[in-house]
Amino acid sequence: MHPDSQISATLVCWGNAWLTGQVGLDEAADRVERQAGPQLVAGETGDEPLRGFLADLRVEGMRSLRLALPVAGDPLGLTGPPSFNSAAIEAGQAAIAVFPGRCLGLVPARDRRGSSYAGVRWSVLAASVNIPDIPSLAEAEHALTMAMRDATDALTGVAGPAQGHRRAQTLDDGLAPGYPARAHRVAALAARLTAVLRIADERGLTSGQVAVRSQALRALDRAVRRARVAAHHAISELV
Repeated sequence: MHPDSQISATLVCWGNAWLTGQVGLDEAADRVERQAGPQLVAGETGDEPLRGFLADLRVEGMRSLRLALPVAGDPLGLTGPPSFNSAAIEAGQAAIAVFPGRCLGLVPARDRRGSSYAGVRWSVLAASVNIPDIPSLAEAEHALTMAMRDATDALTGVAGPAQGHRRAQTLDDGLAPGYPARAHRVAALAARLTAVLRIADERGLTSGQVAVRSQALRALDRAVRRARVAAHHAISELV
């Protein structure tokens, strides 16, 4: 998937809103499709629409969906096995369907067929039932605030020459109904910072400035990803 895609996050928050009775399945599936086009799931006998696949998972006992936003060296939200971890890290994201005693990993990929069809095709892999090491919402919010402060301090004086005004566009559609207010606040801040990280520019900087800037942005990116994952899991606090 393109690193700007938020499709796994959208599936997780709207899927959890559906599972907790906040929205219907059609509304949840429509929200996912609105973001990235038609959604298909790869099955043993062929592809099937995402909404039908989700309905079947609920019949089988799916309780919730988790979000993973891993990068190389930081498998955030993942607990194995290696085949699922590798696929999720390559995509930069994944959703995990949680059942009593088992989990399924869902990894998205761009699905283009011809000149006009563009959607997402999800691969299904076995996932470990172990609980991932994810911060609480309060911990993630505190870490994000500290990372913002540290990044601001570190980047002061290394802005480099002006490159013209570049507007940070937030692509995240926000959390679904049913999430606590704090989760909405943290997710909104993380989305804005994700947009800022996306347009960070190193042109015109010295090698020393590039090193300082890169370290500060890596730390901020780590905090942002943890904040987003924590926010998307926070609906469990209400059930």
